[in-house]
Amino acid sequence: MIRWLWAFVDRPLARFEESAAFWCAVTDTTLSARRGVWHEFATLEPEGADACLKVQGVFEGGGGVHLDIDVDDVDSVTHAAVEEHGAILVRRDGVDLSVLRSPAGQLFCVTRDEGRRRRPPVVAGPEGARSRVDQICFDISPEHFEREAEFWGAFTGWGTRQAKSPEFTRVEVPDTLPVRILLQRRDTPAPPAAHIDVACGSDVAAVRARHEALGARWVADGPDWQVMRDPAGGLYCLTPRDPDTGTLQD
Repeated sequence: MIRWLWAFVDRPLARFEESAAFWCAVTDTTLSARRGVWHEFATLEPEGADACLKVQGVFEGGGGVHLDIDVDDVDSVTHAAVEEHGAILVRRDGVDLSVLRSPAGQLFCVTRDEGRRRRPPVVAGPEGARSRVDQICFDISPEHFEREAEFWGAFTGWGTRQAKSPEFTRVEVPDTLPVRILLQRRDTPAPPAAHIDVACGSDVAAVRARHEALGARWVADGPDWQVMRDPAGGLYCLTPRDPDTGTLQD
């Protein structure tokens, strides 16, 4: 059913250039021509592989991250998401795009497949540190967590598994796809949110130093990750997941 996954970096339109420049630098990609009525969309294009990361300028709020799901038949998948799994349809844009919300309110899109199959390579920084943007983490209020995990496991057809840390559940995304999905249970109620995780393996410190040189700022240390803020104000995390093999460091 699902052919490809995209991570959309949503940032204020007024800071589009800052966001795009940073994420192009840390992913070793080039920015496509901007498109949309307000020139609010662009794709981060890797060399010799298929893109899985886009930047979008938004008009309200500080932005965040959302997931795009490429499928063969947008109509049937949209119907299944709403009628069988409890998603909320926000709008349809022609035959190629549906905008939806999960039961907990996470925004995502269902889009028509265009044949992308080549996962982008790992990025090696100037000092040799290796990293990959490989995961979207949905931050979910505790009262919605169980229902949200049920939704993503059933809607994708991939199921879920409990991570070693009790606040995390993983959607079992196939290894052939470029973006993983992690569900994180918040300690207290909060609006739906999501962020990108960058897999760094044993090079977290070196990747952090490079990101800081490009304008990012350290925010906090987690048990196994570091929380960062990009130059446009968006939060993301550096994690010890292996960027080459995708080994889960739970």
